[in-house]
Parts: sequence; C-alpha cells; structure tokens
Amino acid sequence: MIYLARHGQTAYNKEGRFQGQRDIPLDETGLGQAQELAQRVVGHGFVELRASPLRRARQTAQAVAAATGLEIQWDERLMETDAGDWTGRTFVEIQAEAPEAFQAFVDGDPDFGFPGGETFYEQGDRVMKAVADAEAGPQPALLVCHAVVIRLVLSLRRGEAGPGRAEIENGALIPLD
Repeated sequence: MIYLARHGQTAYNKEGRFQGQRDIPLDETGLGQAQELAQRVVGHGFVELRASPLRRARQTAQAVAAATGLEIQWDERLMETDAGDWTGRTFVEIQAEAPEAFQAFVDGDPDFGFPGGETFYEQGDRVMKAVADAEAGPQPALLVCHAVVIRLVLSLRRGEAGPGRAEIENGALIPLD
C-alpha cells in the first residue's frame, strides 16, 4: 500500500503564491503540521519513506523519519510542478494578468502549462514513474510530496487527465488505492 503526504504549510501557501520548485521552508505552522503528520504515520508500519527533495517536503519527511526511524529516499520526480514565470507571484496577480491561463490552472486543465515552466502532462509522466517505482518496492510506503503531485496521482489513477480540483490540505495523509 502506498500513501501520499503533503508537506506542511509555508509562507507562500499562506500568502497565495506559486511555489513551484522554489526551495521554500516550512513556516511555524508547517513545522507543527510536519510533527503532527509524523505522529499520525507511526502506527501505519511504513517500511519505506520517499520524498521530494524540495525543502518544504524535505523538512516534513525529516520529521517523519525521526518518528519512524526510516531512512529517506530522495526522489526528484516527486517535486512540485515547475511553475516557470509564475514562481513567486501571487494568485491574485496572475488571475488579473492572465485570467484564462489562471482559470486553466485552477481547473486542472490537462493541456495547461506554466509559461516558461512545465505542463501538467510532463509532471504527470515523471510523477507516475516515481509512484510505479514505489509500488514495485517494499510496502507500505509513504511518499512525501506536494499538492499538485497528489492531485495528479489521484486523477491519473482514476483514468482522468490533469490534476483536477481536489483540495489537498497541508499535512494531509492520503492512501492510494
């Protein structure tokens, strides 16, 4: 069995900014969420822990590793979407500047691509390869990653294209059926 976990909150999450692959740390709330997640996963008997190497996921995975004694396997394929030119910008700015593109992002349009960045299709391809490798390895396994990563995995497993609109809270723990 594979579980997906979202990293704790960052200042960018709170401010409504595109993080993309920028290496943003957890804020105080996010550090608490990482500790709470670590305590929730202890009883699951995970034998493998994989994580995105981006700092927010790294800090979350380190809290889990400290609570479980598991060694973290870093996997760049679990990184968040490369948000390109939108990285660091607020949702409000982008919505005002490029309303149609922003709506395609919000809707999880499978054809959407960040200007100067990555498409959902490209991200989905790399993410699903990481999930397949985790499924071929020891289980149960926990993958600590990002909201769009989780949305993509859930949608693609249902045979849908694009990440859809599911809300994934910071610190969420989601079983992958």
